[in-house]
Amino acid sequence: MNQYQKKITELREKLGDDLVIMGHHYQNDAVIRHVDLTGDSLELARKVTTIDAKHIVFCGVYFMGESAALLADEHQHVYLPEDDANCVMSQMAPYTLVDKVLTRINKESGRKVVPLTYVNSSVAVKAVCGKHGGTVCTSANAEKMVRWAMERGDSVLFLPDKNLARNTAKTIGIPEEKWHILNIKGDGTQIDMDAVSKSELIMWPGCCAIHARFNERQIEEARTKYPDVKIVIHPESAPNVVDKADAAGSTSFIIKYVEEAPEGSNIAIGTELNLVERLADQYEGSKNIFPLLESTCSHMARVTEPKLAKVLEDIVNGTAKPVTIPAGLVEDAKIALERMLIACA
Repeated sequence: MNQYQKKITELREKLGDDLVIMGHHYQNDAVIRHVDLTGDSLELARKVTTIDAKHIVFCGVYFMGESAALLADEHQHVYLPEDDANCVMSQMAPYTLVDKVLTRINKESGRKVVPLTYVNSSVAVKAVCGKHGGTVCTSANAEKMVRWAMERGDSVLFLPDKNLARNTAKTIGIPEEKWHILNIKGDGTQIDMDAVSKSELIMWPGCCAIHARFNERQIEEARTKYPDVKIVIHPESAPNVVDKADAAGSTSFIIKYVEEAPEGSNIAIGTELNLVERLADQYEGSKNIFPLLESTCSHMARVTEPKLAKVLEDIVNGTAKPVTIPAGLVEDAKIALERMLIACA
């Protein structure tokens, strides 16, 4: 046991039932070993509403902490071990531009456009969606939530991930001629309103840098090395790559896929490396699990065991700074999240 493990154990004992530590699947093992609850974004959002502990430490990136803070009760506080752990994809959709674009296309297209933001977005973007009658989705429930949004308007603005949007559209049968990826250059002045007015699914042009690294060549190489290999990939990957895989789904889907695979399977996984390596260790000797490519999230990596120890120490000392949501955003952002939780109950 290293000094940080020992320190975290001691601090946990002091806090007792007043503390719950949550962690996303993409966290490294040195952090995950201290976590009470693990999951993907949807699982963790659901779990927040079931927690009674006064202190919730969220090991993940900033938007996850914001979502947890929105869903927590008034007596609870949410803390992040690293405030600068962000999400590049979420930063591709600044809320002022999202609000400007959404207002414009609703006004000028002559259609009711319902916004649907991927959970990988800021609390301000979630508030914009809530204000405009929209909601939130995760990779686990994107199909259900796109259908939800389509039932409530003439078209859907899916943001910020164009890849998850396109993969979801293909799965539920929205024809490609009804898709349109926005041109948001020039502060939204270059939007093709004619194309918007003809589209059922309007997409923000963002993507995940971690999953954008996967390509068809890597899949071909895996199949050459292991002819019986199964490829499972996250739907934040490009559609042409997802098409070449055997299965695609959220982190929880990937975990279940590996669990249910027969003994002796060769499985290549296209998602963040920490989860792939954890699965490889778990099934060592019974299943051959390996990464399609070693792709890591530098922001998730900013959460470390020493930083977890520090935030717990600060909580014990009464100096920890909880995640705070600007008062003007709380109602609309919470409505957006709650619409998702109700739809997926």
